Amino acid sequence: MNKEDIRNRIEARKALLSEAEKTEAADSVFQRLERSAAFLMAESVLLYHSLPDELSTRRFLEKWGTRKHFFLPRVNGVNLDILPYSQSTLRMGAFHIEEPQGDNTVGIDQIEMIVVPGVAFDRRGNRVGRGKGYYDRLLASSKATKIGVGYDFQFFAEDIDADPYDVAMDVVITQSQTLVIHHTRH
Repeated sequence: MNKEDIRNRIEARKALLSEAEKTEAADSVFQRLERSAAFLMAESVLLYHSLPDELSTRRFLEKWGTRKHFFLPRVNGVNLDILPYSQSTLRMGAFHIEEPQGDNTVGIDQIEMIVVPGVAFDRRGNRVGRGKGYYDRLLASSKATKIGVGYDFQFFAEDIDADPYDVAMDVVITQSQTLVIHHTRH
């Protein structure tokens, strides 16, 4: 199945979710995340500010926002800047996503863990995003632990075709599983 077919299939499935199902799924996924060794050890975490069709990060940010150093991405041309999370600095930005404002950006090398949304994931950690490449460009230069999060139906048992520029996740978390991927280094 090609990436566009996967995107269409997942979009149709997400449209069937009730608000209660979305909230329950987000709570379940982020409870799994907060119990992970990667999260417990990380001080500096890059999180996404969720769109309506993504697992909501709002309650997670409220719960952990004062106990960890959270950062959020901000679209800057074809790349993502990384800025400290502060509810007071959020403004509507590109693609109707709330983004932090200011010029206090940090380098990707200062981030220990990155929580990445996706359209779909597979057992090898491959990820299908929205197709713009923002996260792949950012992740390519990062040594941080990369954790993909999604609904159970966003996990594919069959392999997803990966392009050379795609960056695989180290961990994939859904409501019912936490999959740690052991990448072979060449």
